[in-house]
Parts: sequence; C-alpha cells; structure tokens
Amino acid sequence: MDQPTLAIVIVALAALVIVAILFAAAQRQRQQRREHFGPEYERLVEAEGDKARADRILAEREQRVKKLDIRPLPDTAREQFVARWRQVQARFVDDPRGAVTDADVLIGEAMEARGYPVSDFEQRAADVSVEHPQVVVNYRTAHDIARQRDADTEDLRKAMVHYRSLFEALVSGPREERIEDREESHR
Repeated sequence: MDQPTLAIVIVALAALVIVAILFAAAQRQRQQRREHFGPEYERLVEAEGDKARADRILAEREQRVKKLDIRPLPDTAREQFVARWRQVQARFVDDPRGAVTDADVLIGEAMEARGYPVSDFEQRAADVSVEHPQVVVNYRTAHDIARQRDADTEDLRKAMVHYRSLFEALVSGPREERIEDREESHR
C-alpha cells in the first residue's frame, strides 16, 4: 500500500471512529432524556408517533427552559403560597369546582413567581415538564378534569390531589418537607 492510500485509509478509519463516538454519545443523551422525562416522554411519543421527533421536542424544551430565569421561591413567598393552598383545600368541602379552579390559578401564580412564563396551558405544562417530569402527568390530568363540565365530586377530588403534587413540587425546595408534614406539625 502506498503512502497516499494508507493516509486515506487512516483518515477514513478515524472518521468512522469519530462518527461512532458521536452516535454513542447521542444515544446515551437520548436514553438519559427518556429516563428523565419518563411518562412525559411516552405521552409525547404517542402524540407525535415518532421517537426521534419526541426526543427533538424534549431537547428543545430543555434548551428553552435553560434560558428562563427559574428560581426557588423565597421563604416568605413559599409560606404565603402554602397558606393559600390550605384555604383552597378547605374551600373544597363547600365548593369543589371552585376549589379546583382556584387550585389551577394558584399553581399558575406559583409558576409565575418561580419564573415560568404562563402564557397558555400547553406551554406551562411543557416548561414545567423539564424540572418536574414525574408530576406534569398529574398536572395534565387535573387540567383535563377541571375542564369537564360534568365532573363529579370524586373526579374533582382527584384533580385536587393531582394539582397538589405539582403544587408541592413548585413550592418545595430540595430539602423542604412536604406540605402534609408541615400541616401535621401545625396541629
């Protein structure tokens, strides 16, 4: 084999190795994204009918949310939100539909206070899915129930439980105790 042919073979092999490394890294990143987003990834694959498209959408969400100024709530704001949540829950006994509506509004306000844009529901859900992928399913479910005109009290109760899981994720810091734990300590 002459020098030019050997050089071409070496360059071709090096290019193949680089392509293989890049492909493996992309696969690893996709797998991490699928594991991170969990049920939200599966929902998106079903909606889009294509895993590669779902992966691109999730990557775009991650990039969008990175550009946002998402911040934890200051302690005083956190306590105010928790107090308001307790009022919403207490209202459920006398006015389940009104309480569910108030819960949705309160979650929007908590998201806005944390730095999430709150333009429309789908964008809010997409944005919150990046940091809270396990509870965004609950958010979507609660929102769907809240929109049903014929939802009975049990359905509305389920919506409140679903809203509560997102609310806790939004107002709780990494070491914050759950709202239920705080409520028990206040009794």
